[in-house]
Amino acid sequence: MGSRQEGGVILDIRVGDILVMKKPHPCGEKRWLVLRTGADFRLRCLGCGHELMTPRFKAEKNIRSVERKQTSDS
Repeated sequence: MGSRQEGGVILDIRVGDILVMKKPHPCGEKRWLVLRTGADFRLRCLGCGHELMTPRFKAEKNIRSVERKQTSDS
């Protein structure tokens, strides 16, 4: 993990992770699938399927937890 100039921490978020947000989407779902990472995130709501692009800093401050499938690194 690295640190930003402002002192915040950059989260290790990868494609395929599920982000649990603090506030729900209007459909009622709080979980989003990560489709793309970088300076922006492309996310898909797991409730209604709505997709959006959002700046990384904006998404990171609204994340409650990250769910990742365990992979075996051999």
